[in-house]
Amino acid sequence: VSQSRYAYEALQPHIDSLTMYIHLNKHHQAYVTNLNNALEGSKFKELKLEELLLRASKTGDVIRNNAGGHYNHSLFWKLLTPNSTWDPNTALAKQIIKQFATVDSLKNVMNRAASTRFGSGWAWLYLTPEKKLAVCSSPNQDNPIMDAMTDRGLPIIGIDVWEHAYYLNYQNKRVDYLSAIWKLINWQEANRMYTEALTNPFMKEIERTGWTELKDLHKAMQQILPAAKGGNFEPLRAQAYVLKDLAIKLKDSKLPPSFKSPELEKILSEVTSSTEQLSSMVRNNASDAELSNKMSGLSDAMKKLQNIFNKE
Repeated sequence: VSQSRYAYEALQPHIDSLTMYIHLNKHHQAYVTNLNNALEGSKFKELKLEELLLRASKTGDVIRNNAGGHYNHSLFWKLLTPNSTWDPNTALAKQIIKQFATVDSLKNVMNRAASTRFGSGWAWLYLTPEKKLAVCSSPNQDNPIMDAMTDRGLPIIGIDVWEHAYYLNYQNKRVDYLSAIWKLINWQEANRMYTEALTNPFMKEIERTGWTELKDLHKAMQQILPAAKGGNFEPLRAQAYVLKDLAIKLKDSKLPPSFKSPELEKILSEVTSSTEQLSSMVRNNASDAELSNKMSGLSDAMKKLQNIFNKE
């Protein structure tokens, strides 16, 4: 773990030097050590830290927790400073005022998210794919980048509400810690995070993994298509109505902003139409050959949909 840009005692009296030392050299270091050990020999070894977070639901709990712990703490150290100064003229400050009316209002919203987080976790101010600020909390070492999270986006400010972040000074008084932490926020660093997030291409990766309706339909097709290609249409006959329902949910879902286009909407209509026709054909006892032709059309439409994502 690299050293912070300020001395351990620099954040006193709000965070004491012993807490900072233990937090950095024991807790954060443990996440780094455990992550390196878990990655050794794994298929995820060559991935960057953010890429591990993006695949958190697939890496297993050890990599997920320790990758999150390393990322979250690395961000946390940068967002603390003994010289906290609020500048209302920064891009972040203007967006905060636009969405939350006042910075105090933002603090209240984040403090509520942090104080109501049961057990250990974090409170986040993050940028959504729609380029809006939003607040959420996460359990353990999760964060909004992770595909395992419902609230997705790029972190701007993260507040650690694990007890090891505040227990020596505040014991179980999390609310007192939350009041004090705002006196240490590095608003200049937060503004840098915000301005970089606005054009960060990684946001598209978050959108790709966040469109759960597409993943659900693709998964259902993967369970049906191989059998149909092999001449077995029983899974299709049994699940055609499921495909139709999933396609309708996909078409009616919130489209990823970076990919939204007339072309995408047209393909979604093709997918929905094909699944509706398949469902109708099954109800009317269509032949295997007729189902095969229609299934081919649905497969082609899904390939077009995947190509839109792949070419971006």
